[in-house]
This record gives sequence, C-alpha cells and structure tokens, in this order.
Amino acid sequence: MFKPAITGTGVFTPEQVITNDELVESFNAYADKMNAQNAEAIAAGEMEPLPHSSSEFIFKASGIEQRHVLDKSGVLDPDVMHPTLRQRSDDEPGVMTEMAVDACGKALAQAGLTGADIDLVICAASNMERAYPAVAIEIQKELGANGFAFDMNVACSSATFGIQAAADMVRSGSVRRAIVVNPEICSGHLEWRDRDCHFIFGDVATATVIERSEDAKGDHFEIISTRCATQFSNNIRNNNGFLRRSRPDGVADRRDMQFMQNGRKVFKEVVPMVSAHMLSHLDAEDVTNVRRLWLHQANKSMNDFIGKKVMGRTPEAGEQPNILQDYANTSSAGSIIAFSKYSDDLQPGDYGMICSFGAGYSVGSVLVRRH
Repeated sequence: MFKPAITGTGVFTPEQVITNDELVESFNAYADKMNAQNAEAIAAGEMEPLPHSSSEFIFKASGIEQRHVLDKSGVLDPDVMHPTLRQRSDDEPGVMTEMAVDACGKALAQAGLTGADIDLVICAASNMERAYPAVAIEIQKELGANGFAFDMNVACSSATFGIQAAADMVRSGSVRRAIVVNPEICSGHLEWRDRDCHFIFGDVATATVIERSEDAKGDHFEIISTRCATQFSNNIRNNNGFLRRSRPDGVADRRDMQFMQNGRKVFKEVVPMVSAHMLSHLDAEDVTNVRRLWLHQANKSMNDFIGKKVMGRTPEAGEQPNILQDYANTSSAGSIIAFSKYSDDLQPGDYGMICSFGAGYSVGSVLVRRH
C-alpha cells in the first residue's frame, strides 16, 4: 500500500466578470419587460408581477459580490439571459476540455510533472458538455496523458468524490499518478431569469494532482483519509437529460430543466449533515487540532455555521477561508479554489480538511496533513 498525496493544484479563472450591480440591472430590465407584457393579467390579479432584485439582497442572501463567467454578453442581455458560446466542430477541443487543460497545466507545473506522467484522468463536474465520449478522455488526449480516463458526476461533491477515487487507486497501486479536474460552466445550467437564484453561480475550472507521497518533488499534502456519503433529496435538482424529448408535455424550456433548489430546506438539512460528517471523520482519525477547513463555496452563512460547529467555536481569520465573494458558487470547484489559494502557509504536521457538499444530498471530505 502506498501513501497518496496532493502535490499540485491549478485554477482556471475566466477573464469576464459580472458584478452584482451589473446583474441586477439586467434582471430588473427583464422583470420590467415581462411585467409590461403581462400588464393586463397582473392588473386582473391573475398573476404576480416579477419583483426587482438588488445588490443588497444578493449579498445578504449569499455573501457573493461578483462572479467570473465564460460569456457575460448573453447573460446580461434581457432578451437572452444565458451564456452564448461559439459553435465548435467535432475536430477541435470542447470548451470544458479547454478550461480543464489550463487548470491541469498549472497543477502539473506545481507538481513538477508533465501530462505524460499521468496514469489516470478523472473529469468530475456537476454537468458534462456531452454524454459521450467522456470529456475526461478528451482531456487525457490533450494532456498527452497515459492510462485511462472517465467522467464522474456527484454535483457539488464531484471534486472530493473524485479525489477519493483517485487516492484509493494510488493507495492500492493500480495507478501511480492521477489528476482530478473540475471544469464547471455553472452559468449554463443557472436560470438567470429567477430572482431567487439568478446570482448564485460562476464559471471556473480546478485541477488536483494526486500521486504517491514518495514520488513528490516538493512540499505536498499527504491524504490521510477520505470519506463520502449520500442521501437522496429532491431539494436540489435539474431534470434535464437525454429523455427530455420523450416527455409528453413537450415543453423545451421548462423551468425544471435548469438548476432548482428549495433553499430553506437545503440550509436546514445540509448544515447538520455536513457538520456531523466532518466531526465523525475527524474523530475516526483522532484529529482534534485541524488547522484549516476548505469548504464548498455555496453560501457564506452556511459555511459559518459549519465552521463553528466543527471547530467548536467561531473560526479565526484564515481558519475557514472564503472565496465565494469573488467567484460565487462554482459547484465542485469551490473547495479546491479555496485549498489552492489558502494552503501554502500551513506548516509540516498541520492538518486540514477539504469538504464539499450539495445535490443528492452528497458530502465528501478529504483529511490532509502538510508534509
């Protein structure tokens, strides 16, 4: 048996940024347009007018100040309100692969490796660009990696579930080096026309190199253990899929074909589930001095509650870093962004935990120790 370790991480950040003020201006213009179109029905009491959004509402509800996206022009156009990406031929890399290769390149450079050193590629994300062939195999080709590759989808927990799968294979000796990549185009599945969620997501890609600790070329984080759990819930859902055209209603633009959630129930049910999961994981490893928590970046209040429960007190500055204000919710990539940006200062022997959670419900935790 070998000891798996994280030896490199990388983050691809889209250049385009949408601030809360820009998003609110666009949404309110859309709301005004729809209210004007439905003025008679609204006046007759047959439907409610669409309320305006505000930057204050967004920040209070989420802690988000801005988000990076692949395309802001379509999102901010009240007549479009979704990203508009160019059509690609089947002979050129897909947009997810393009994002992934950028993040992988940075992670490999940090680990002192090249694509040819990799035996396994896992593309773990909340949505895939296509059903097949696997996006991971395309990434493998572009990296010049060896071995094999496969896709994984556990929604917002995809990164930690992918790390567990890769770490287990490194530990057993079935692969020597793996890379888990999380290209998240969350702007594509977000309903930008819904005031309750139009501000939640952003786009990004992250990558994590996992290899035998003995092969590490520099500072690294030994993976002490991993733990995953799932519990079915309808409170976060997206009903899009390959059976869409077979449904008898025949509606192509149904609301449930995009991201949907019952936010209050999610908060109430997920916070205790995640807190108990993390505490149980730490207790099983007899770790009482965890120095840092790199949590899924969905909601600041949610993370504050979890951090306080796990630490047994209000976390001090730096113990539970947030990147939510700058990136918004980036699904599976959020905890890896936090880890990539806020891990270098830990000292040898320090423990930390990466934890992601989301639809399913699902929760995955990775206990690491600075080496």
